[in-house]
Amino acid sequence: MKNSIIAFTSLLLLVACNKKESNTNLHITGNIKGLKEGTLYIQRYNDSALVAIDSIKIDGNSAFESNIDLKSPEMLYLYLDRGVTNSLDNNIMFFAEPGVINIDTNLDSFISSAKITGSKNQELYEEYKKINSRFTDESLTLIEKKFKALKSNNTKTMDSITGAQNNNIKRKYLFATNFAVNNKDYEVSPYIALAEIYDINIKYLDTIQKTMTPKVANSFYGKKLTKYVNDIKKSEAK
Repeated sequence: MKNSIIAFTSLLLLVACNKKESNTNLHITGNIKGLKEGTLYIQRYNDSALVAIDSIKIDGNSAFESNIDLKSPEMLYLYLDRGVTNSLDNNIMFFAEPGVINIDTNLDSFISSAKITGSKNQELYEEYKKINSRFTDESLTLIEKKFKALKSNNTKTMDSITGAQNNNIKRKYLFATNFAVNNKDYEVSPYIALAEIYDINIKYLDTIQKTMTPKVANSFYGKKLTKYVNDIKKSEAK
């Protein structure tokens, strides 16, 4: 009788564990080389603030894992609480989606060394950032040239640089728009529209919104973009 009770209890625990695991659809694994002690937090934005949805204690073993119930592909953050410093290099953005995502990095260059695999949206976002960085570099170069022209009071050169800056911004925004439209099958499309070019002319946002596939339109960012576009249209119609 005693053995039967133990067996029955074990069965209940197994069923409970399986049920808990079935409620999660995102398995995050990773390793932070050089980290011996600290706490990792998986975070998401909620009402304009980062909120922890899971925490992982690191104590001797730099490998980590987390299981999360993700309703829709979403940009999440892996935050490292170093315990002794408020370093800016402590929060890795990663575009999460159901499945298995792996994040490998090291303690000394937590963000810059991060390698994220297992997410198509992340792959596309990294492709976007790589090209977009060219516009950022060009912007910094133009700012430096404009500062020098300002010091020498060279009005003609300053006007020319201002024109180049405006053109750089236009090219940056058009690139983002085209990238979002060309990747309408993925949730990175509305994310880029909302995070990178939210202040662009409404006709471009409207184009992105209308080209989204039904799956993406019903996603977390897809719904947000639709609402955002509709709100702007209502505001402009007043």
